[in-house]
Amino acid sequence: MIRITDILDKAGEYLSPADLEMIQKAYVFSATVHKGQVRLSGEPYLTHPMEVAGILSDMNLDVATIVTGLLHDTVEDTLTTLDQIEKAFGKDVSFLVDGLTKISQIEFGDREEEQAENFRKMILAMSSDIRILLIKLADRIHNMRTLEFQKPEKQQFIARETLELYAPLANRLGINWMKVELEDLSFRYLYSEEYHELSKRVVKGKKRREKYTEEVKNIIRKEMLNYGLKCKVDGRAKHFYSIFTKMEEQRIDFDEIYDLTAFRIILSSNNDKKCYEVLSVVHSLWKPVPGRFKDYIGMPKANNYQSLHTTVIGPYGERVEIQIRTRAMHEWAEKGIAAHWKYKEGELSQEGEEEQIKRVRDLLEVQQELKDPREFMKNLRLTLFPDEVYVFTPQGDVKSFPKGATPIDFAYSIHSDVGNQCIGAKINRSIVPLKYKLQNGDTVDIITQSGHHPSKDWLKNVVTSRAIARIKNWIKTEERKRSITLGRDILEREFKKYNLKFKQIIKSDEIKKVCEIYSINTIDDLLAVIGYGKISAKHIVHRFLPEEERKLIDVVPEKVEKKARRPSSAGVSITGIDDVMVRFAKCCDPLPGDSIVGYISRGRGITVHTANCPMTQEVDSERLIDVRWDTREKQIYPVHIRVLCSDKKGLLAEVSSVISSKNINIRHAEIDTTPEKSAILDFEIEVNDLKHFNELVSELKKLKSVLSVERMRGLFFKPIKKRIHEKSV
Repeated sequence: MIRITDILDKAGEYLSPADLEMIQKAYVFSATVHKGQVRLSGEPYLTHPMEVAGILSDMNLDVATIVTGLLHDTVEDTLTTLDQIEKAFGKDVSFLVDGLTKISQIEFGDREEEQAENFRKMILAMSSDIRILLIKLADRIHNMRTLEFQKPEKQQFIARETLELYAPLANRLGINWMKVELEDLSFRYLYSEEYHELSKRVVKGKKRREKYTEEVKNIIRKEMLNYGLKCKVDGRAKHFYSIFTKMEEQRIDFDEIYDLTAFRIILSSNNDKKCYEVLSVVHSLWKPVPGRFKDYIGMPKANNYQSLHTTVIGPYGERVEIQIRTRAMHEWAEKGIAAHWKYKEGELSQEGEEEQIKRVRDLLEVQQELKDPREFMKNLRLTLFPDEVYVFTPQGDVKSFPKGATPIDFAYSIHSDVGNQCIGAKINRSIVPLKYKLQNGDTVDIITQSGHHPSKDWLKNVVTSRAIARIKNWIKTEERKRSITLGRDILEREFKKYNLKFKQIIKSDEIKKVCEIYSINTIDDLLAVIGYGKISAKHIVHRFLPEEERKLIDVVPEKVEKKARRPSSAGVSITGIDDVMVRFAKCCDPLPGDSIVGYISRGRGITVHTANCPMTQEVDSERLIDVRWDTREKQIYPVHIRVLCSDKKGLLAEVSSVISSKNINIRHAEIDTTPEKSAILDFEIEVNDLKHFNELVSELKKLKSVLSVERMRGLFFKPIKKRIHEKSV
């Protein structure tokens, strides 16, 4: 627990002895009026204002702000009056306490309006004195740190409120450490399972990352010394919520995130030009990743954040994100407005923070004419947070989504049943298709119909993990139901062929033993895998036949097994499934040598995809089976290839000659030229396997005119004619 001496020690580094006496006096006053009060944790209530004051002193704020931190709940929770506060501590403190008290004492009829009006009062009060928000943010930080003592429903409400408004407000003021902590604490309570899983995975690779981080830091330090650039190099792990949002937005797994650590080069001088010198040194040291450079010095963010961001291919081929800034830029990046808060002779200095405070005040004062709290909230969110998509329910509640979200995402954010039964949507009272991309400020009304169900096609039009999971879960559940029914019918018919009583056997201990043989838990699971085609009903029935009959028909499965072991006409080998039709997916054009997986589709046999094909991520995993290439018989396979070249005479003949020299047939070819005097050559060719294809690529790259060679998967391949048509349109 923080002590008053801790606060005085921190404040003593920049405040006068008279100011410290004022803080000591406020501590005694607060301790007296809060005596006997306790928090939900069982601690004395005084611990809360003490912690708030400690946070404010860490931010080097003025004496009035720290004193208000100690007194901010006195008028609301005790018999203390504002007159008493003013007489003891002056008008400045009284004004700040009054502003915070008015925010906290508001009571309204419904929860939505209460939340909206609460923030309306807070924001409007803030426009007259920015310190009110800083104290409120410090208050929220400590409340979030002790949120575990609240009831679960209260935790959810407070965490959601914090994530949607307080964290973005901290970001708008440029106070990065506060934004990060509020986001991570909110994440912990809103998505507890994801939070704990992510924390385990981050800790698991901590030692390896720390070793790599030190290695990169040492390389950068050495290189900067060589160029006479004095700087500090930091390497910090990204916070949990930023990792989580990146996984959500890009729909990637934790293992696919390459930049868990961000490196910062902080120059000792405040010369902006030196940052660009450092950038050139970094880019000479490691190859930059195209499209990953951002100049926030030339074009600062809305919260006045300044820095250079670049991503390079660092040691061992790993991508490394590097931020370059001056000492002053770093101080602002971490502390925002509070970084330049100075106190001189009882007056707040307007140096440094003047422009940023003016921006925030201008932004907020525009809202003052809006009397309706919901309208106020709508405008505030759209103004403060333009990078997010914020939409409204018909009741005026605000919901945020990643860019690209559709009405289906919105429907599932309300409830799974609303999502499952969604048949349409009205945006701003007009009917729109379900694939419509939500825009900031849209009012969304979902149209539902009882008995309606999700479609697999919906997976192409949703971006939130909640919607994706719910749709996949429904599809999986329904397909399982159908597979159980189908499996039951198939098995029952098979038993009838041999005059066996299905209803008796399905309840017997013998069928349970069969389940154990196949490592299946329940009878329904057994019926499902039969319905999916993963286990033959014949093999199950065979185990229930008398020994004599089993010997008579034993030759049938034996012949089938021999037939199954021969190379299939498709060039793949599949175990456990007899006489099945095999075809190759056009979305990914698999070649022998690629890792592959099979998908069981009713009536169409097995479709073979590459293991990393995006289409396999959107199907029922229970229908995926292991398949392998059988290369004992040579076959040819189609593949698309795109060759980017410098345009010149005889180019097509030159490239075609190389393709022919590798004994490869060209099934189709298209050519287009660009204004930059480049040529795009698209071919559909026939190769034996991946090795054969790679040999061709190697030979093509030897041509002087060839700039790049790329294998185009069928899913992403767009013929030149279609691209030309799109450009002309």
